[in-house]
Amino acid sequence: MEEVTQKEQAYTMPRIGDKAPDFEVMTTQGMLKLSDYNKGNWVVMFSHPADFTPVCTTEMSAFAEEKEWFESQNTKLIGLSIDSIHSHIAWVANVKERTGIYMDFPIIADLDMHVAKLYGMLHPGEASTAAVRAVFFMDPEGIIRLIMYYPLNIGRNMDEIKRALVALQTADTNGVACPVNWRKGDKVIVPPPKTLKDYEATENMEGDKTDFYLIKRDL
Repeated sequence: MEEVTQKEQAYTMPRIGDKAPDFEVMTTQGMLKLSDYNKGNWVVMFSHPADFTPVCTTEMSAFAEEKEWFESQNTKLIGLSIDSIHSHIAWVANVKERTGIYMDFPIIADLDMHVAKLYGMLHPGEASTAAVRAVFFMDPEGIIRLIMYYPLNIGRNMDEIKRALVALQTADTNGVACPVNWRKGDKVIVPPPKTLKDYEATENMEGDKTDFYLIKRDL
């Protein structure tokens, strides 16, 4: 019983604010250790159910088309599915031949499901042998900052992934929060006061002031 418990604990689903569980795996770019790959960079890691499937092909192609944009945001990409390295390479080659899109970011060959289990990508109610569409955002310190999950039959929204990444980076850089539907260039929210001194500082603060706890300003 104790052995089972330890095994279950080893695969506890990580949460926002947790240190990203480290791993070393084979990918389409060779061996990859997450902590080395992540060092000094943001990382967006995303799983797909299987190679040579229609929704996954549209999603992985979209990530490939946006690779340079992610690089401009100091962000590296990692894909994953529970397929072999040979299947990954054949799929990448097929997509390149058919569409001209080259998925040249690392794609993890997670045959033993170790990474999928480590990150809670297996949802038995949805499928027991395929990873759901999960997206993990990790900051340069290796901390998980945002998690998204989608069912097997619904593709992710690339605009939202990009928006969320820019919002996280903007909030970190400027010590602010981002309101609903925020996009780059919109006003940000000043953190609400935690002390009376902070409250007094808001009295003459410039910006769109709804109340002392809700003040928006330009960056």
